[in-house]
Amino acid sequence: MVATRWGICSAGKIAHDFLVALRTLPPEDHKVMAIASQDLSRAQEYAKTHGIPKAYGSYAELAEDPDVDVVHIGTIHPYHLSSTLLFIQAGKNVLCEKPMGMNAAEVATMVEAAREKKVFFMEGLWTRFFPASEKIHSLLSQGSIGDVIVLQAEFGSPQLSVPRCVEKELGGGGLLDIGCYCVQFACMVFNGEKPESILASGFLHDTGVDTTVSIILNYSGKRQAILTCTMTAKMPNRASIIGTKGMIEIPSHFWCPTEVVVNGQHEEFPLTPPPQKLHFLNSTGLRYEAEHVRQCLLRGLKESPILTHAYSKLVNSILDEARRQVGVSYPQDKA
Repeated sequence: MVATRWGICSAGKIAHDFLVALRTLPPEDHKVMAIASQDLSRAQEYAKTHGIPKAYGSYAELAEDPDVDVVHIGTIHPYHLSSTLLFIQAGKNVLCEKPMGMNAAEVATMVEAAREKKVFFMEGLWTRFFPASEKIHSLLSQGSIGDVIVLQAEFGSPQLSVPRCVEKELGGGGLLDIGCYCVQFACMVFNGEKPESILASGFLHDTGVDTTVSIILNYSGKRQAILTCTMTAKMPNRASIIGTKGMIEIPSHFWCPTEVVVNGQHEEFPLTPPPQKLHFLNSTGLRYEAEHVRQCLLRGLKESPILTHAYSKLVNSILDEARRQVGVSYPQDKA
């Protein structure tokens, strides 16, 4: 079977972890052909570390590489739109890290471009492809805990000392960086349903980005999601789904889950050990979204049947409204 030939856009921390995750998959299925950075020496360093044949000092060179089938975009999110459009216009399939865009309007622009060029395009919300997440989705589909009444999810990580997280021009703010995981989890649990109302409250940094935000999503049938994210402190980072016949819990790190508790019964989903040191927790789990992309490409699909374009648009539209209510705006919102 033909290998999926990857190109890597950006030589940052997430790119490193993605490359390590790819090495846990069969080498005959996934091959990394090239990496690009705006700093050629950094691309060359990554190429040497990860055994990548080609290194480029511009994204345009990567876009023109005929040996690349699909590009993983790991730039910071203010550059997702320009990077994605560059590769789509070059006819490349694209896996773009979360959040797909700075706002829903950018997401719509990218989706439309991908459809016009007839290429595959997916947001890298890796959580959705973990075996633990698939287990939860299956349990909900089977009605194992009855009708869902309340969902709670939280993500807190002390990040105020990280420039990327607090500077507005770098796309800083808790909602876009970690809050998107809480929102996507709610969208999964409520099966892509649009909430009837969105209530958000929070606090801002001196730079104008959000530091702590809580969101209540009210759904039809008096169902509710209660979500909290903060960049000021570490939280237990758990999630709970409460239904009329029971409860599903993720005891910790729900955005990269390895354990699910169903009505008190624990089930473990261990990850493949990484061949190199990682920057982020459980990053070998990126292997699941990479393999999903491969399967979509083999089937000739232009969007994921699991993480659809509509799903990404919904997540980003909820984030837009939460930001509006809290008072966070970016230059991209005025475009």
